[in-house]
Amino acid sequence: MTAESIKGNLGDLATGRVGRLLWQYSVPTVVGLLVMSLYNVVDRIFIGRGVGAEAISGLAITFPVMNLATALGVLVGAGATARVSIFLGRKDLPSASMVLGNALVLLLINATIYISIFGVFIDPILRAFGASDATLPYARDFILYLLPGLLMTNLAFGFNNIMRASGYPRRAMMTMILGALINVALAPLFIFQFGLGIKGAAIATDIAMTCSMIFVMAHFMRRDVTLRFIPGIYRLKWRIVIGIVSIGAAPALVNAASCFINVIVNNSLSHYGGDLAIGAAGIFSTYTSLIVMVIIGICQGMQAIVGYNYGAGRFDRLRRTYWLAVGVATAICLCGSVFGLCCPSLIARAFTSDQYLIDVTSDCLSHAMLVFTFVGFQIVSTTFFQSIGSVGKSIFLSLARQVIFLIPLLLVLPGHFGLTGVWLSFPGSDMLATVVSAVLMIFEFRRLGRRSSALAV
Repeated sequence: MTAESIKGNLGDLATGRVGRLLWQYSVPTVVGLLVMSLYNVVDRIFIGRGVGAEAISGLAITFPVMNLATALGVLVGAGATARVSIFLGRKDLPSASMVLGNALVLLLINATIYISIFGVFIDPILRAFGASDATLPYARDFILYLLPGLLMTNLAFGFNNIMRASGYPRRAMMTMILGALINVALAPLFIFQFGLGIKGAAIATDIAMTCSMIFVMAHFMRRDVTLRFIPGIYRLKWRIVIGIVSIGAAPALVNAASCFINVIVNNSLSHYGGDLAIGAAGIFSTYTSLIVMVIIGICQGMQAIVGYNYGAGRFDRLRRTYWLAVGVATAICLCGSVFGLCCPSLIARAFTSDQYLIDVTSDCLSHAMLVFTFVGFQIVSTTFFQSIGSVGKSIFLSLARQVIFLIPLLLVLPGHFGLTGVWLSFPGSDMLATVVSAVLMIFEFRRLGRRSSALAV
């Protein structure tokens, strides 16, 4: 394979207008992720209204387990996507192909490990994550039936991102829409018609993710695509593996950190507010994830442009892409924040009719979203460093919001303010992480400016 064999829309990444490219790569991603998020929201609405308030709390207990599984998938998927973008920017198709094959092997190895561990030790794991006697049965039923689907989810999402980075954003969008539509159709059928309850939601997700996985894998078997599965790319090479893992470590740590944060949050909520406070946090997480998914979609579109142009040495285009992404992300977070602060009970009522859970959720949203407007800037900045292979800074920013600032606040504030202290920990962490992100971006743009001047000479 040679550089001339590269197909798709990759040539535009170095020459096309930045605004049009960000629109071209982000909109399909945003649509796909938004549809995926909406089906998760609908899933949780079905569970809350069809099974009950305690089922919502049980579902929230499973979030750390899913975050850990997602972290292992992101470790490979996000790292492989960034490496593919950089190699394609350098016109190095053989290396990009090796990344594709090694990513497949790594995802299969990871899935075998975590499915085995979760399957054997699920009860003590859920207890450690805050499950009570009332919520454990719901959490166990959901996660045990979901485990096989986690492998399909990692494969579908990991290779969907690589598909986008290799020049096929619209096809990548279809991967996510396909899974979402199937899940929305099957979830109410399994939950209500077949009477499977929370297990039905998990089974519907498994089937939907399997269909998405088949669709995305079929893409890489076509002969007319930029990257495809070919002999000789599956043997693990340490150079490729380390390159994937080093970049993927940042977003993976975010997901892993989310797991441990959820453990601390759930135990604090259990102590200060009981099981339904955990349910309120689950609704808050579901609502904000809907907004964050839009931001992630923008970031994934940005990543393809930034990674390619970084590899090609076009640093001016990096800056323009970054600031455009920051502007859009901030506007979206502002809208989500205003709605969450002004209409918290409306959001809560979409998930439950239990008045106490509605009241606790409203209190949560009114405090936790005070500075949510700035979250978009922080996520875009983290993705920027990931896109250019700046591993240390990307990892640091990933941990800043979720670990470095949030954990101390969660340990200190509830002791002084009770349940309100738990909610206030989130805006406190968001604000501190935003300041740190701004400082790092200032220094990074100065560094790129000096490098650009040196290349011009």
